[in-house]
Amino acid sequence: MFSVLGNARYARLFAAQGIALTGTGLLTVALGLLAYNLAGESAGAVLGTALAIKMIAYVGFAPVAAALAERLARPSVLIGADLVRASVALFLPFVDAVWQVYVLIFVLQAASATFTPTFQATIPDILEDEADYTKALSLSRLAYDLENLLSPVAAGLLLTVMSYHWLFAGTVAGFAGSAVLVWVAAVPVRNTDVTRPFVERLTRGTRIYLATPRLRGLLALSLAAASAGAFVIVNTVVLVRDTHGGSDADFAIALGAFGLGSMLTAFALPKVLEHVGDRPTMISAAVLLTGLTLAHGVWWTLQGPLTWDAFLLLWAASGALSSAVLTPSGRLLRRSAHAEDRPAVFAAQFALSHACWLITYPAAGWIGIAYGLPTALLVLGGFAVAGIGLAILLWPAGDPIDIVHGHPDLPADHPHLAGAEKGSNRHAHPVVIDDLHPVWPRAG
Repeated sequence: MFSVLGNARYARLFAAQGIALTGTGLLTVALGLLAYNLAGESAGAVLGTALAIKMIAYVGFAPVAAALAERLARPSVLIGADLVRASVALFLPFVDAVWQVYVLIFVLQAASATFTPTFQATIPDILEDEADYTKALSLSRLAYDLENLLSPVAAGLLLTVMSYHWLFAGTVAGFAGSAVLVWVAAVPVRNTDVTRPFVERLTRGTRIYLATPRLRGLLALSLAAASAGAFVIVNTVVLVRDTHGGSDADFAIALGAFGLGSMLTAFALPKVLEHVGDRPTMISAAVLLTGLTLAHGVWWTLQGPLTWDAFLLLWAASGALSSAVLTPSGRLLRRSAHAEDRPAVFAAQFALSHACWLITYPAAGWIGIAYGLPTALLVLGGFAVAGIGLAILLWPAGDPIDIVHGHPDLPADHPHLAGAEKGSNRHAHPVVIDDLHPVWPRAG
C-alpha cells in the first residue's frame, strides 16, 4: 500500500492531507472548549448546532463550489480554500459570542466543501493506474482514522502546557502547511475548454451521478453506512458513560476500537478489491454491518446491553465493515466520469453522501432520547436494510465495463462511431454520462 508514495507528486498531496487533518483534529478539540467557555452547560447545544451547520454547508455548498470553480485552475482552488480555512481558524480565538462561532464555522466548512471534492478528483489524474489509485484510497482512509485516534491525544498533551487558544494556532499551521504542499506538488491543471451556463455547471455533477447505475447504488450504500455510523458517532459517549459506567478514557478506547477496525480494513482492501471486485465487497460489507446493527438492537432489547469486551469487539467489527463500504467509492467515481467532469461528480458524492448523514445523525440522537438506544439501533438498522435493497436494485450485478449500444441520433460518419459495426451505429466502449451519452444505455 505504501509503495504508491514513491510518486513524488502524490506523496506531497498525501502529506498535505495529513497535515490538514491534524489541524482539523486540533480544531475539533479547541472548538469544544471554546463552546464551553462561551455557553457553559449549553455547550452541547452549541456543538450540535455547529455540526448541523457543517452538514448543511457540505450538502448545500459543494455543488455550488464545484460550479464556481470549474473555470479556475485546480491548484488555485485548493490553495485558496486552505487559506480561507486558515483565516477562519485565526479569527476563532477572538470571538466572544456564539453567533460568531456559527458564522465562522459555516465559512470554514464551505471552504472544506470546496477543497475536499476538488482534492479527491485530483488524485485520479496523478495516479492513473487503478491499482495505485486503490492504494491511495486506502491510505486516505488510514490517514482519517489515525487523525481520529491521535489528534485528541496530541491536543491533550498540548493542553498540559498551553491554553486551548493555542490549539487554533496549530489549526492555522495545518491549513497553511497544506496550501504550501499543494503548491509544491504542482497539481495538474485540468480545466475544460467547453463553456457551460452556470445552472448546467451547478447540476451537471448530480445529473451524471444519478444517471449512473453504480453511483445510484453507491448513494444507497452510503445511506446504509451512515445509518450504522451515525449511531456510533452520536451515542458511543452515552453507551460508555451511562450504560457501562466508563470514563473519558474508556470513551477514547471505544472510538479507538472503531478506528482500529477501519484501519485494518484499509490495509487489506486493495487485495480484496483486486480479487473480489467493488460491488460484491461493498454490498457484502453493508449486509454484515446492517446485520450487526440489528443483532445489537435485538440482543439489547431481549438480553440487556453487551459486556464491555463484546461491545469493543462489535465496535471494531463495525469500523472494519464501514470502511469496506465507503473506501471503494472513489474507484466508482473515477470510473464514472471524464477527467473534466470528475470535480463535479466528486462534489455530488460529497453532498449526497453527507445528506445521508444529515438524516441519520438526528435520528440516532432523537430516537435514542425518546425511545431508548435499542430502538434507535433497530430503526437505523431498518434504514440500512432499505439502503441495501435499493443498492441491489439500482446497481445490477455484472456492471460491464464495455456496453454495446447504438447512437441513432448521430450521422454514420460521426467521429464517435469510428469502429462501429459496418452499416450500423452500434458499438461498444466504457460508458460514462456525457454530452454523447445523456442517459445510461441498455446493454445490447
